[in-house]
Amino acid sequence: MSRDHDPPRVPQRRLVLKGAALAAGALAGGPASAGAAPLPPQPEPPPFVNPLVRQRADPHIHRHSDGGYYFTATVPEYDRIVLRRSRTLGGLATAAESVIWTRHTTGVMGAHIWAPELHRIGGKWYVYFASAPAESVWDIRIWVLENAHQDPFAGTWVERGQVRTAWETFSLDATTFTHRGSRYLAWAQHEPGMENNTALWLSRMANPWTLTGPQIRLSTPEFDWECVGYRVNEGPAVLARNGRLFLSYSASATDHHYCMGLLTVDADADLMDPANWSKSPSPVFTSSDTTGQYGPGHNCFTVADDGLTDVLVYHARPYKEITGDPLNDPNRHTRVQRLGWHRDGTPDFGAPVPDAAPVSDSVKESA
Repeated sequence: MSRDHDPPRVPQRRLVLKGAALAAGALAGGPASAGAAPLPPQPEPPPFVNPLVRQRADPHIHRHSDGGYYFTATVPEYDRIVLRRSRTLGGLATAAESVIWTRHTTGVMGAHIWAPELHRIGGKWYVYFASAPAESVWDIRIWVLENAHQDPFAGTWVERGQVRTAWETFSLDATTFTHRGSRYLAWAQHEPGMENNTALWLSRMANPWTLTGPQIRLSTPEFDWECVGYRVNEGPAVLARNGRLFLSYSASATDHHYCMGLLTVDADADLMDPANWSKSPSPVFTSSDTTGQYGPGHNCFTVADDGLTDVLVYHARPYKEITGDPLNDPNRHTRVQRLGWHRDGTPDFGAPVPDAAPVSDSVKESA
């Protein structure tokens, strides 16, 4: 999610959040300016284990100013947008799930409802998601919903329309954030004439559904690990820490080759100058035969219940071999784990933790 201001400095022994879903006070998916309806009392949850939420891909968790966690993700049917809320991170596993919007039966927004993200901007709630017309299911574009009610489970979700980019081409995975008083949108899109499926793009925004000024390419698939099966850079997520902005993203096909890369820019630099961004030549988060997790990606960041410990949110499958098209396999499960820092101030993603490892231990404040 987008953050409305830079997060407080956190000692390097603590962990980090995902771009669009940064914790309260962090850059991506920042805290809301107006609180939602009070959360109902909830008992202290028992320790929980991964996966946090089964069969929910492209997860996005927003830590709101009311102290609650708001969760949305892609459902395997690709036909609706769901929302959960809990006072605790672990409580999302069993929180009631509401459908806040359903695809159209014909026309635009009728197919492939993918990668929703919930953001609070200017006292309203917004959901960014990708979809295609029911009659042309691969003409995927970015769309926006708006809800003026303080509680995203109440009120009316208004369809604000398509985010218009420079080209009418395959585009998806939008996330928004603010930096130094400007709001930005980052997303994935195919550029005509490029030998790729999608690259990563950045633009300033005039309002939550309108881009303004130039649209710059931040990254295109170039390394071997970004080009397995498909030449893909997608799923951007932004995190501000240690005088820099970090943009994580996912690459390659959505099977066990799916992995994450990282872009970095100095916080004082012009974000709209591609030359100011550096790209890691190696992936930062990959499948693990040791822990039995495959295809980790499409991440976001949040913080643990203590409000300090940074947490990585992502999806992965618990097996390597897939029958048929990976997009038809429903078992990309939402997982969370602590995000660490290297001594040079860059994020340490580590390896995907195994299922059944006590997550409540892994996201506690590090000693």
